[in-house]
Amino acid sequence: MSQNIYNPEYIKGLFNQMSSSYERMNYISSFGFSVRWRRQVLKKVKVTQEKVEVIDLMTGIGEMWNAIAHQLPKATISALDYSESMLEKAKDKNNLKYNGKVNLMLQNVLENELPSNHYDYVTCSFGLKTFNNEQIEVLANEIKRILKPGGQFSFIEVSEPRNKVLKFFYGIYIGGFIPVLGTMLFGRVNEYKMLWRYTKQFKDAKLASECFKSIGLDNTFHSFFFGCATGFSGQKS
Repeated sequence: MSQNIYNPEYIKGLFNQMSSSYERMNYISSFGFSVRWRRQVLKKVKVTQEKVEVIDLMTGIGEMWNAIAHQLPKATISALDYSESMLEKAKDKNNLKYNGKVNLMLQNVLENELPSNHYDYVTCSFGLKTFNNEQIEVLANEIKRILKPGGQFSFIEVSEPRNKVLKFFYGIYIGGFIPVLGTMLFGRVNEYKMLWRYTKQFKDAKLASECFKSIGLDNTFHSFFFGCATGFSGQKS
């Protein structure tokens, strides 16, 4: 494949094409664990009953919002994505389930217009794998810029298990079965093949965690379900 798979315009097109089926396929491909993983990684941040500003980056169609609302009940939620089709789906969910209270923003997180030192919490689920190492470094610096001092962050990503047997069967399932299912149900095969390609390139969240640490964002690495998902959470000092 000749495309630069980390080009923002390429990734935007990919997720625009998958917008109508992404939430269901994400649920199926993780055996339903994606919902649980979001809740688990968000539990790594401190619960508060105070009014706080939360931004969910690469929000997709708002799959993280329910976990945020549960963990931080008085949060004002903002949500950012640069896939127009994903945000259209998110808008529908916002109106239907959240009374239109989520502030939706169509922006590329790597070149954003977000205010500095503004947010109490930054969350992100299943968006890291579409960044290369240089882009993750840019992302880390943006997180450091937009968080308030003492602000917290929480990231989770589908990952390649380190156990060879689990890795083999998980690869067959995600890289083989899911694209076939995507074709049967939604007429999408290449898009879902790409998700496993991104995952194989990404491996797990350890390098991203170390990158965040290198710029002063202390964090703790987390592994879920034998490494099928990994993430990290921390705080801006």
